[in-house]
Amino acid sequence: MIKVAIATDGPYGDRAYDTIKKEFDTKFIELEQPTSMFIDDIEILEENVKQIEDANILITYTTHPDLTLELVERFADKVDWIIVAAWRGDGFKNQLESYDNVVCPYIMCELEENGNPIFDKFVSDIGKPKVVLKLDGNKLKDIVVLRSSPCGSTSFVSDFIKESYLGKKLDPENLPTEAGLKLQHYPCRAAKMRLFSDEECKKEMASGLHRDAFEEAIAFAHRTLENRDLKI
Repeated sequence: MIKVAIATDGPYGDRAYDTIKKEFDTKFIELEQPTSMFIDDIEILEENVKQIEDANILITYTTHPDLTLELVERFADKVDWIIVAAWRGDGFKNQLESYDNVVCPYIMCELEENGNPIFDKFVSDIGKPKVVLKLDGNKLKDIVVLRSSPCGSTSFVSDFIKESYLGKKLDPENLPTEAGLKLQHYPCRAAKMRLFSDEECKKEMASGLHRDAFEEAIAFAHRTLENRDLKI
């Protein structure tokens, strides 16, 4: 099984841990923010070093840039991939992504496959939302989350849609919009992690990803239903 280490220096990353640990062997590592002006003075406990080096994927929710840089520079050659969830500025992003196995997504729920087997295995379950709508005839029977956003918002939205449409015909015009709007009621922390200076930008992006997921799920469900009718 793929091993994941989530490193944080503050209030972020706990919800990702709760979601990711359901799919992978996951460690939650709480680090101290640097107090010195010098990056050479950053200390990481040996116990935490071993936990990170034992992982295939390191996800950093550290908001202090010096600590984030230290984690990338120190462990890029020790793990398969590093996902930097919190960063600020294109210059810093470019510096971090100069390492071939480091990615800095604008928002964590946009993660998709990149062709690397380890990374692809991880994002087959965690990243850009993907759902399947199960039908009984032409009415909604259940919703299966195939790939969840790290924060758990995909399940939050899916539960709402299931409650609203269970036993009813799918509404291809309104259902995806309702999914996108419901996402905005979920307390996403991306803007607070300094991924965006405009919180509305973050909300629109996450909302759009969930709207698209349900649009695709409806289209797939209808194609499946049509193919079944043709065979009959």
